[in-house]
Amino acid sequence: MERVRIVSGTHGYEGILLPSMREGILLLKLDNGYNIGIREKGSKVTVLKRVKEDKVKLSRVQQKKELPKIIILHTGGTIASRVDYETGAVIARFTPEEIITMFPELQKIANVDSKLLRNMWSGDMRFAHYNIMTKAVAAEKNVKGIIITHGTDTMGYSAAALSFMLEGLDLPVILVGAQRSSDRGSSDAAVNLVCAAHFITKTDFKGVAICMHEGIDDEACVILPPCKTKKLHSSRRDAFKAVNVQPIARVTKEGAVTWISRPKESSAEFKLTLMNEKLKVGIVKFHPNFFSAELEHYKTFDGLIIEGTGLGNGPVDVIDKETKEHDKILKTIGQLAKKMPVAMTTQCVFGTIDMNVYAYGRKLQQAGVIGNGTDMLTETAFVKLAWLLSNHKKNVKEWRINVNDGVFLDVLSLHGTEAHTPEILYFQQE
Repeated sequence: MERVRIVSGTHGYEGILLPSMREGILLLKLDNGYNIGIREKGSKVTVLKRVKEDKVKLSRVQQKKELPKIIILHTGGTIASRVDYETGAVIARFTPEEIITMFPELQKIANVDSKLLRNMWSGDMRFAHYNIMTKAVAAEKNVKGIIITHGTDTMGYSAAALSFMLEGLDLPVILVGAQRSSDRGSSDAAVNLVCAAHFITKTDFKGVAICMHEGIDDEACVILPPCKTKKLHSSRRDAFKAVNVQPIARVTKEGAVTWISRPKESSAEFKLTLMNEKLKVGIVKFHPNFFSAELEHYKTFDGLIIEGTGLGNGPVDVIDKETKEHDKILKTIGQLAKKMPVAMTTQCVFGTIDMNVYAYGRKLQQAGVIGNGTDMLTETAFVKLAWLLSNHKKNVKEWRINVNDGVFLDVLSLHGTEAHTPEILYFQQE
């Protein structure tokens, strides 16, 4: 790469010239880390020097035998990456030496080992990657716990999936991400990782959980339930919140652990279950002016989650000539429900599905839609249905006929059945 000076009109800019995705635009990384685009036409580019990738000197990590061992499985995201401002490249760090260099606090908490599973955006995750993570967890022996570094965008999906696929887990598996790049002063990466390590080494928790910032400061993190956690902000450090339940625990960056809603320990034996990677499970969202054609795409699918309005409602009542389309919608849902499980969640995020309150909720149940009485997040319902189809397909008929058979609803029994009244969440100005 080259360090250049670009003069455009009366303005001059200096930085690293990066590959541009747009024709006629020069992409320049400034010394402050930000990228700018400059119109190539009429600009003068002067090469100042060629630059090489920054080489970080790493010292050999001296493991302390008296400390517990933690394995870090890296799947991607910004938590174990940094920007090389000399070249503009994003550098991923995976070895124990590199991780300790980035997060030296870990060396005082545990013996850290690490493995690279993938280096990918979490939005690119597929069922196959859930299987890769699950097998990697099952393969680890003689460790106190496992940290999975993961992109934040779909962390809720992965956490729920792992909690279903790793039945009777006998050690802690904590998913950790970062909302801000690890090399930024405002990064949440170090605190999230350190708090996860403290929680693993100082408790007897067993199971899957998420560890992310509690608030906008760097004082503490919360340990969040895998099937009841949602990312509720696109960029804030405290974006992840427990929904309809309380967090499991609070962990300060110094390592003080306070239990908030301690889950009951499972007595089940460990069992590894996998996802059918070829399954097609869809999510469709009801909205005003919905058309039956929007459901036609799912006729070749194996299962469908409907994100309904309010208590689990949808546009299926015909009240005038303008709503004749609703009859087609109800018929199409009925046709789908005869071929596959069709389950209801709510767009409201908080609260419980009650399809007995209004007439159109009852019509949807009569058409074969399941999910009444549940308070599952859409993300959880999606992976739960995929897991059930992968491992309990012989019971599909029962899921559809009897919503209370415990198969579709047992997500709650796996992670605490108490439905707490949620606290109102206010995001203070950051």
